[in-house]
Amino acid sequence: MENELYIKNGVNKPFFQSRKDQKESIKILFICHGNICRSPMAEFIFKDIVQKEGVASHFVIASAATSTEEIWGDVGNPVYPPARKVLAKHGLSCDGKYAVQLTAEDYDRYDYLIGMDDANIRNMERMTGHSAVEGKIYKLLTFAGETRDVSDPWYTRDFEQAYRDIYTGCVAFYEDLRASGRI
Repeated sequence: MENELYIKNGVNKPFFQSRKDQKESIKILFICHGNICRSPMAEFIFKDIVQKEGVASHFVIASAATSTEEIWGDVGNPVYPPARKVLAKHGLSCDGKYAVQLTAEDYDRYDYLIGMDDANIRNMERMTGHSAVEGKIYKLLTFAGETRDVSDPWYTRDFEQAYRDIYTGCVAFYEDLRASGRI
């Protein structure tokens, strides 16, 4: 199944065609503060991984923000230019991606809600009304056996380090899914 999008008030969101499609796909939502740097990087890195592994049709992959800082009048900003540049350097396009905000309903729509840092996790729990201990909310680098946050390039200005952190987490997450028999 292609990862189709619908546009609502200029905001792109994954489109779930039917209940049947939802059950057949593994649905992943990567989340950061503004949805213009780390979470879109994770979205497109993970899409690339599953594409290269030949299992992209088994996934619905998207990203969202915990804040509305990058969303103006229901229209989100595009991926931040330095994040776009580092993705392009690694052969990945994020064309058409605009910031969207996490909703409480996303908890039921997705199998995995994956944040980039501890603040994201706290905000995700608050916004969805669910706790990480319930088994759907994770911090990305925990899949790589690390407790640290993904480096935030908004503050460090090191988008390549953020890419490396995210790539490490995404590869570990993919391996975890494979080892568990989900794919």
